[in-house]
Amino acid sequence: MRDIDLLTLSKLAISAAELAGEFIENSRGEHLKVETKCGGSTLASQVVTEVDLQSQKIILDILTPSCEDYDIAMLAEEDIDSKLRLVKDFFWCVDPLDGTLPFIEGSSGYSVSIALVSKLGEPLIGVIYDPNTSTLYHAVKGEGAYRNNQQWILPQPKMDNPLTLVCDRSFIQHRFYSTTIDTLNSIASTLGYNSVEIIKHGGAAMNACWVLENTPACYIKYPKLADGGGSLWDYAASACLFNEIGATATDIHGNALLLNNSESTFMNKRGVLYASCTELHKLLLASLKV
Repeated sequence: MRDIDLLTLSKLAISAAELAGEFIENSRGEHLKVETKCGGSTLASQVVTEVDLQSQKIILDILTPSCEDYDIAMLAEEDIDSKLRLVKDFFWCVDPLDGTLPFIEGSSGYSVSIALVSKLGEPLIGVIYDPNTSTLYHAVKGEGAYRNNQQWILPQPKMDNPLTLVCDRSFIQHRFYSTTIDTLNSIASTLGYNSVEIIKHGGAAMNACWVLENTPACYIKYPKLADGGGSLWDYAASACLFNEIGATATDIHGNALLLNNSESTFMNKRGVLYASCTELHKLLLASLKV
């Protein structure tokens, strides 16, 4: 696989994410035409607004020249998958407005997410921009993780902290919800944390960032048969961020995330397990019912 200028491309991705994020934030409060699209089995994967589409245009206007310059494929949520990601050495993976539901509702939890992924499924660049707080998260393979352009190192959690579960809003209806909470309470007790708290209103990209912002914390998605469970563009950027900061992002069985699946962009078959530290991740793998 050929070399590529990751630092230059990361600056492009940051510029695109911030510009799109500025547009998204300026669009808050406007009357939005909400439409449905072919997506997964959940409402979150089926809704789209004109803001999603315009945000994607802003991003692609910035990134598309690099596709020709560096021979990069493009995978963007609101476009058809050309499958060139399976042919070219690298592809951009773009979610122009992750968390459309919280954006529509006027709550936090939406973001712009851009990643560069290798054909082998390795996340090389991850950029997540939170327009609600003007917070930029980014990482480049081998260069560490950054929050608002300052190197980001996770603090050691204090023993009187709660253990935070970050999850999708639909998870409270999941058949494993009660047993998962029981498991987390047991793990919290084992590790000396004082309680379990839950954050359940964000999109996938901000959910991942909130794991890092609320250590000790985890983000859990169980496998399911129906299409959904997030797509490549939901997790590629945060996977790079987690790799570089020393946290853990895997499927529910502890395997590397499948970030260039030839069968589908959906990631429902293997689930997702993010944890703010290796010790917590190991306990979750050993304890969760799958």
